[in-house]
Amino acid sequence: MSFGKVIQLNTGATIPEIGLGTWLSKPNEVESAVEIAVRNGYRHLDLAMIYRNQDEVGRALKKVIPSVVSREQLFITSKLWNCSHQQGPAEAELDETLKQLGLTYLDLYLVHWPVAFEPGNGLVPPHPTKEGEVLLDMKTSLVDTWKTMIKLKETGKVKAIGVSNFTIEHIKGLIDATGVVPAVNQIEAHPLLPQDDLVAYCKQVGVHITAYSPLGNNFVGKPMLTENAAVKEVAEKLGATPAQVLVAWGTYRGYSVIPKSVQEGRIISNFKQVALSGGDYEKVTAIGVGNFER
Repeated sequence: MSFGKVIQLNTGATIPEIGLGTWLSKPNEVESAVEIAVRNGYRHLDLAMIYRNQDEVGRALKKVIPSVVSREQLFITSKLWNCSHQQGPAEAELDETLKQLGLTYLDLYLVHWPVAFEPGNGLVPPHPTKEGEVLLDMKTSLVDTWKTMIKLKETGKVKAIGVSNFTIEHIKGLIDATGVVPAVNQIEAHPLLPQDDLVAYCKQVGVHITAYSPLGNNFVGKPMLTENAAVKEVAEKLGATPAQVLVAWGTYRGYSVIPKSVQEGRIISNFKQVALSGGDYEKVTAIGVGNFER
């Protein structure tokens, strides 16, 4: 099991340190994964409209609420997609998310990416004249979107608001314009992409970091972080899996971490936390020194 730790957000609410990610899951995999996760102790679920599987999550939630947990025991995050940055579409997408999940509120709602698409033509609207490109909305600023998020929080349909994949400049712009500090910035973070400057800034202004892809990003065909010799050495020393070591690296840095899996054994294993010593942490951190990459 996990250590059961929670982290306090700037809203006063708490977020469980370990959660289940649902990105890049094939159709009909997520329903089972979410049910397995909740039955094995997970209380933090990370979702998004663009993952196209929130209806599956909703079916899983019906199987575990209230028989396994109450709604209040779960921390559920979703994300506003790029084509709904405008006020009307934003509330409509939130309502659709709640409908898919069978819920009345989200614990956390994030702006998924710092870019707006033109609304009204699907999740990825094609550019009318530039093949292969997306039609961007150049009129709606990130500050406009953040003001819309603030209004959504006032409806009570979301308990906290935040951002995802935002830089220091993006976050500073939102705070300067509105005075409202995001509760969370969800970013890709692992030893090959520590994003130290961004992490330090977020800590300074009170923005919690949630780390996705904590086991590394394997899109580029390079060896996986779980195969790295230093990670395997620390894992062997601790009697842990390499994945458990990488999750522990993130929690050592103060993140909440959302490893993704649809395999029962890995879902359960990823939730079994281990603690790194300072030396273990430094050994794993050294992997990325002079070698940062996604």
